[in-house]
Amino acid sequence: MKVFQSIFPYNQKMIGEYPLMNQSEIDASLTQAEKAYKHWSSITYNERAEVLNKAAAILRRDKQRLGTIITSEMGKVIAEAVGEVEKCAWVCEYYAENAASFLEDEQIEAGYHKSFISYQPIGAVLAIMPWNFPFWQVFRFAAPTLMAGNVGLLKHARNVTGCALAIEKIFTEAGAPLGVFKTLIVDNLPIERIIAADIVQAVTLTGSEAAGMSVASLAGKYIKKSLLELGGSDALIVLADADIEKAAKVAIQSRMQNAGQSCIASKRFLVVKEAYNDFVHQLHIQTQQLKQGDPFVDDITTGPMARPDLAIELTEQMKRSIASGAVLDIGGSSFGCNFMPSILLNVKPGMATFEEEVFGPLASVISVTDESEAIALANSSRFGLGGSIWSKDIEKAVVIARKITSGAVFINSLVKSDPRIPFGGIRKSGYGRELGRQGILEFVNTKAITVDL
Repeated sequence: MKVFQSIFPYNQKMIGEYPLMNQSEIDASLTQAEKAYKHWSSITYNERAEVLNKAAAILRRDKQRLGTIITSEMGKVIAEAVGEVEKCAWVCEYYAENAASFLEDEQIEAGYHKSFISYQPIGAVLAIMPWNFPFWQVFRFAAPTLMAGNVGLLKHARNVTGCALAIEKIFTEAGAPLGVFKTLIVDNLPIERIIAADIVQAVTLTGSEAAGMSVASLAGKYIKKSLLELGGSDALIVLADADIEKAAKVAIQSRMQNAGQSCIASKRFLVVKEAYNDFVHQLHIQTQQLKQGDPFVDDITTGPMARPDLAIELTEQMKRSIASGAVLDIGGSSFGCNFMPSILLNVKPGMATFEEEVFGPLASVISVTDESEAIALANSSRFGLGGSIWSKDIEKAVVIARKITSGAVFINSLVKSDPRIPFGGIRKSGYGRELGRQGILEFVNTKAITVDL
């Protein structure tokens, strides 16, 4: 029998095994989802909100236990894991409170006696989710999906299967009817058959470019809606008038949290020459305060990467950049999954750490002559997810933000996903939006209804 193994990244000890579902079990889950949808789509927003609010209460009540599952399976420090669980409670409450107003009938003037837009559920949404934020990535899809009246099917990353099953149990305990939210423990082979199922009307994926191309192709083949949130290599632009100390502190926080394994982490620091030396000095101060080790120890700031192959890939990217002229300023060593927080200077276009997504605790610093060069280099990436700009001149920063090719730009702030703000990218970072009102509108039928006398 084929199984998924759950392994603690810090010391590579196996902590669990999960047998894969066979085809009859998959088919039974799809049938169950279809039955659940008929009921769930017919009840009121208040009834759905009751389930979501109960889920939020369970998340807060059990945050330490759930955070321990996250840390055990993918290695993030326990404080970050507990914070992730708390954030999931927030997104549940946000959509429980706002879904009804987001989806209320919208009156339009079109020359008829009456015309309006009705937003209605469509069926089951299949979510193919990654391991780096194993609870948050799921809940930011599930909360709007369920509140819209759809049902959810989760195909999670194999190394966080314990997280996937824990999430299913949360919705069950919260009172969601059987089949409203179901975890499918499957590898990639049955995905096409699942997408092809009549009950599945949309698929959302957070993952790599390769996975995005594959899933988007399948969704197109079966004429299903798709949403892709893929990689990022976004820029943090530091202008001469920035608060350099604050910019460096947030830059290191962005790059090193979750052991650098975040699609929206600032990965390329573009610094104008007037601020360069001061900024690099502050980066040193911030990086030296980090402490790597066992993610269950309270004073540890940086846990291991999720898998050994990820640390090996990061090491190769770093070595190729150094061979091309980059300078290793801090760090650079690794053992097992543990990659020391590191800084590369003299990074230039064409180098691996400039052109590729760097998914680990390695920052690249690039000197630019002025803001025009910063904009050009920021936009030279094939990605476009979420950049940031640091300047005390807010009006100028907003002008620059409008010129940055990405799904979001944060000025003087950490780039982050927030239930209230639409989240998503363009170019090779994907398409569609999660979160905010736009997120719940992605997977509903926008139905026009007109009345004439």
